[in-house]
Amino acid sequence: MSVLSALVTPPTIGWAEVLLRLFVAAVLGGAIGLERELRERQAGLRTHLIVSVGAALFTLVSAYGFTDWGVRVDPTRIAAQIVTGIGFLGAGAIIRQGLSVRGLTTAATLWLVAAIGMAAGAGYWEGALIATFGAIIMLGPLRTVAYRFLTRFRPALDRLLVELPAGGSPVPIIDAIERQGAHVVSLDIAQEGDRRSVAVDLQLEAGSAPAVVAGVAEIDGVLEVRWME
Repeated sequence: MSVLSALVTPPTIGWAEVLLRLFVAAVLGGAIGLERELRERQAGLRTHLIVSVGAALFTLVSAYGFTDWGVRVDPTRIAAQIVTGIGFLGAGAIIRQGLSVRGLTTAATLWLVAAIGMAAGAGYWEGALIATFGAIIMLGPLRTVAYRFLTRFRPALDRLLVELPAGGSPVPIIDAIERQGAHVVSLDIAQEGDRRSVAVDLQLEAGSAPAVVAGVAEIDGVLEVRWME
C-alpha cells in the first residue's frame, strides 16, 4: 500500500471490535453507576451506563462512521462535543435545597463516565480501566477516610428540627436563629402531607440554645421546635 493510499483510506474495525468496545464501556460505566445507585443518588446505574455507552458510540462514529465516504476525516470532530454536551446532564443532577447544594459528586461522576466511555470507544483500555478503578476508590473507601479525618477539624454542629404547615417559608427561621448569634450552616426541607419539616444545622454561641428555641417558637405558624441528636 502506498503512502498516499494509507493517508486517503480511513481505518475500519469489525463488528466484534465494536461490540467489545461498547461492552467494556457499559461494564465500566455501570460499575460507577452501581455505586451511585447503592447510595440512592439522583443518577444511578442506568444513567451512568447509558452515558458511558453513548460516549463510546459517539467516539466510534467520529472515528469510523464515515469510512464509506472514501476520505479521512477528523476522528475527534464529533467526540469533542461530548465534553461540552455532558454538562447539560451534570447540571440536571445538581439540586439546591435551602442553603445546601446536592448532586455535585454525581454530576462529576457523569462527566468522568463520559470520559471513560470515550476511552473505551477509542480502544484506550488502560485509561478507561485505571479511571474506573480510581473513581470507585474515590467514591467508596476514600470518602470514608476523608470524612473521618475532616470531622476531627470541623466544629461541632447542632441540628434543630422545625415543623411548619405545608408551604411555610424557612426564611423567618433563619432570621430568628441569627438574631440569637447562631450561624446557620445548612438547611434541609422535607414535605410530608400537610407538614413541612425544616432541619437546620447550626453553630451555637455558648448558652444560646434556649434563646434560639424560644425565638423560633415565637414565629407565626411554627408547630413544633426540637433539637435532634
